[in-house]
Amino acid sequence: MSTKPRSLGDLLQEFAQHRRMMQEELQKVIVGQHEVIEQLFAAIFTRGHCLLEGVPGLAKTLMVSTLAKILDVNFKRIQFTPDLMPSDITGTNVLEEDDAGHRNFRFMEGPIFTNILLADEINRTPPKTQAALLQAMQEREVSVGQTTYVLPEPFFVIATQNPIEQEGTYPLPEAQLDRFMFNIKVNYPTRDEEERILTATTRGEKPEVRKVLSGRAILNLQKLVGSVAVSEYVIKYVASLVRATRPRDDAAPGFIKEWIDWGAGPRAGQFLIHAGKALAAMDARFSVSIEDVQKAAVPVLRHRLAANFQAQAEGVTTEDVINRLLREVPTPQIPKYEQG
Repeated sequence: MSTKPRSLGDLLQEFAQHRRMMQEELQKVIVGQHEVIEQLFAAIFTRGHCLLEGVPGLAKTLMVSTLAKILDVNFKRIQFTPDLMPSDITGTNVLEEDDAGHRNFRFMEGPIFTNILLADEINRTPPKTQAALLQAMQEREVSVGQTTYVLPEPFFVIATQNPIEQEGTYPLPEAQLDRFMFNIKVNYPTRDEEERILTATTRGEKPEVRKVLSGRAILNLQKLVGSVAVSEYVIKYVASLVRATRPRDDAAPGFIKEWIDWGAGPRAGQFLIHAGKALAAMDARFSVSIEDVQKAAVPVLRHRLAANFQAQAEGVTTEDVINRLLREVPTPQIPKYEQG
């Protein structure tokens, strides 16, 4: 007996339901932070990596560890410190002797061989160790000696950093920052949310969360997100938005030339489209809208623009610049066809 293949609409509805279930489970532990959670989900469903920024005590680590619990995948956490070595992340070859007295090297996998890697306080370790993540994040493989090892799928890096205390830190280089799909700012809770946090966390009870998706299901959903349609008008808008961030581009507005040293590259446009696809799929929609792109613009672009001294002196942030761009970059006019 043959089963009728499910339509894209049915698959998207099921996907949206899974997303709601994930949100419900996560909110048993995390109060508020809806935008942060939505951006984390969007990154996971598009094979992206995230950089979480926020002051201590905003449950960044708890959020990631709880997310790993509702996904049936492996999770490892690395606390980045100034004395951390690259081999502490990737693994190393160890010399072993067998029963016959023969000595051989055996590769001992590091914590990077997992599905979700939490890189806690990534800016606390020197550039040499930070660079150990570069190949893994981009190529999803690790080279040790003359051998290259493929990382398991799915694979995500979710890194955290404290934006306040900069003494003894090593700011991430631009090449490393560009590998992160989203730079997510975790803000303080509202008063109502803070009261709920205080109530929930001082009872001594630990809420239990259940697993919603397996690793194989995540891979299937990533393929589904990839099938979401993107019109030529959305492509044109993304190209216009990204090119407008570059001060030497003819299309750049005056305030970009005044406040920005350099703008976003083509990878930013790719991530804007991927994010738009994820947001559309999570809402069970067939195609990406201009609003999806605008919703993703700040977390995708904020770490890809370099504000100059004049902008800093005037108190202008990259978020201010992006929001102004969203107001001023025209959206493409979609032609309306007359019905005969």
